[in-house]
Amino acid sequence: MTEVALQTVGLVRRVQGVISHTLVDGIDLSVAKGEFLAITGPSGSGKSSLLYLLGLLDAPTEGEVIICGQATSKLSEIERADVRLTKCGFVFQFHFLLPEFTALENVLLPMRAAGLMSAKDMHERAMALLTSLGLGEQAAKRPNQLSGGQRQRVALARALANRPEIIVADEPTGNLDTASTEQVFGILRDIADNGQTVVVVTHDAALAARADRRIHIVDGKIHETTFGGHAKPEIAAASGAAIASS
Repeated sequence: MTEVALQTVGLVRRVQGVISHTLVDGIDLSVAKGEFLAITGPSGSGKSSLLYLLGLLDAPTEGEVIICGQATSKLSEIERADVRLTKCGFVFQFHFLLPEFTALENVLLPMRAAGLMSAKDMHERAMALLTSLGLGEQAAKRPNQLSGGQRQRVALARALANRPEIIVADEPTGNLDTASTEQVFGILRDIADNGQTVVVVTHDAALAARADRRIHIVDGKIHETTFGGHAKPEIAAASGAAIASS
């Protein structure tokens, strides 16, 4: 039976104000270990709000996010931060690399924050990640000395540093040219094929179609679910309950 890496139950995110606005409206979702899930939808549909809830960057108004079997709604902020640091890796449209640090130093940051490895092991892992992404010779360069595609690959290396179970990416190819978009998407595809779970928000329908599964969000709800050509039968089976609920 396929392991579920990420699950939501009755997930709601509501912004209170003079007029209450519901960003995510009762979403039930299961994401299998090793699945590449694409989330699409028009601007303002709630897709990024959903992604931020999945990565514990935001807290739900109602419902539950379960990461690797651990319910998170009752965790303290310190406990939520620990789950983010150890279970999730993040990639954004803007790479958010620290400009005063080299590529190598940026990749070291999450490992230093976790404090689980020796300095030697952290350095070796950071260099191995950069080399695997074709950036070994760029390790000593600062972000302003790298191209847009190279900066995003450094961000991917940083996301992978603590061996997270789940990679959460918000428009990771939004600012890239066609060649860099293909390269970054190929890396994400390889990550999923190697057993880690990848959840990506994207406006690019062609890229979304190459994921294992695409969910289309409209008005904070799952409006449509489709499977891509890469989808494994066990992923489709593990996702059956989510499809039925949408």
